Amino acid sequence: MKKERNYQKAVLTPGEVAKRSGVAVSALHFYESKGLITSSRNGGNQRRYNRDVLRRVAIIKIAQRIGIPLATIGESMTDSPPDKRISMKAWAEMTQQWRTELDRRIETLTRLRDQLDGCIGCGCLSMRDCPLRNPHDRLSQQGTGAILLDPGIESDPDDSDAK
Repeated sequence: MKKERNYQKAVLTPGEVAKRSGVAVSALHFYESKGLITSSRNGGNQRRYNRDVLRRVAIIKIAQRIGIPLATIGESMTDSPPDKRISMKAWAEMTQQWRTELDRRIETLTRLRDQLDGCIGCGCLSMRDCPLRNPHDRLSQQGTGAILLDPGIESDPDDSDAK
């Protein structure tokens, strides 16, 4: 005679998820408000999470640790329903997107670091001519006043000096 098994998914309270994942209950509520995780309600109207939420929270924390914004994390998770486990294939696709973003950031930071070395030596701190703050005096083309330019985002792609 076979024993019957209960195949119903076990659920966790917000406190249990917080303890097991290392994040505050308020963070869980915040992630839920952003659509990154979901919960259900029990008869007493208390939140309950499927165990799969632990993997999602771990992925969110890993992504945040490497500097991926929550909006980007959410976009990456759109193909995986919030109440389902993220597959290895989906994880591989997410990490590839994040790797591309990280490579871009590393390139930008390396360029800034290298430009900073030269800037420290000159000591001019000129808002008009500084290659870090205003490369090629591009701000003057936009008129007077306080205008900031991020050379990694708004530089001319054909301009080898800005790369």
